[in-house]
Amino acid sequence: MSLREVFEKNPDRRYIMFGGKGGLGKTTFSAATAYWLAKQGHKVLVFSVDPQASLSDIFKRNIFGKGPVEIMPKLYAQEIDADRRIKEYQDEIRKKILDMYGMDKVPEEIENYIQAAAAEPAMEESAIFDEVVDIVVSGKYDYYIYDLVPLGHALYYLSMASVYDQWIDKITALRAEMEEYSQVAAVMQRHKESEEDAILKELQYIKYRINTSSGILTDKQKTAFFFVVIPEEMIILDTQKAAGLFAKFDVPLSGYIVNRVIPPELAGQDIPDYLRNRLEMQRGYLKRIDEVFGKEVLTHVPEFERDITGLPMIERMAAVLFGDAAR
Repeated sequence: MSLREVFEKNPDRRYIMFGGKGGLGKTTFSAATAYWLAKQGHKVLVFSVDPQASLSDIFKRNIFGKGPVEIMPKLYAQEIDADRRIKEYQDEIRKKILDMYGMDKVPEEIENYIQAAAAEPAMEESAIFDEVVDIVVSGKYDYYIYDLVPLGHALYYLSMASVYDQWIDKITALRAEMEEYSQVAAVMQRHKESEEDAILKELQYIKYRINTSSGILTDKQKTAFFFVVIPEEMIILDTQKAAGLFAKFDVPLSGYIVNRVIPPELAGQDIPDYLRNRLEMQRGYLKRIDEVFGKEVLTHVPEFERDITGLPMIERMAAVLFGDAAR
């Protein structure tokens, strides 16, 4: 089955992800797929969860932190600004403290804690994850295309949902146990919601958002995940391992795209020995890819003569990916 057939035969798969090691072409394929789908008349959002502004580079537009930016009719792109999201977290925490305790100013020791927490390494990932939840539950687009960060971080995002879910379940259970010992107090304050109950409601809201997002990511009817691989030994091995890990999270694996294939017809031409040796090595690795991934390989994408940036080059890549035109 070709990449085009995957989309045509599975019209309900509206959440699209390209994953793989860094620098293999995930952003290129995300942009080209978004372009192709928009040309088919669908409203598409391609968004990056990588702190590096890769979509800005490929579209030649400064879109970082600006929310969904219209690139062309029906095609929107977004790069998440984690720092801004963290600042919003801080502001929300301050407001809740002031409202909950009727204070005019956040105490200095609490403010210091808020500032220190924002510097934690996991805070950026949490902020990006939360923004992703906002994006995917909004329902504003026909297709959502994730430009995922390299595999290690991608697994972090996928595992975060289950970790949060378990944590919130424990907090909820503890709160329920506490409630059993406070029935008398509850009767005395029947019309006054306790601070703990307000916190519990917020945790349950967070759980709902996370479950909604993770439910999308593991829905075989709605989601398609494509691995990007190139004909190199270490990349093949790493992709095998990553595919096994992703399967443990029940992420629907929809196929593999082989990128940066040197056109084999060059072997019959007068070319440098270096290139001829590369072609010979590539032949072995392509055979290995066929053995390992078999019929799940959807297409081979040739090495282009220049970087894929700007809409004309993105259009060329889309034509190769989806078989709409000659290379």
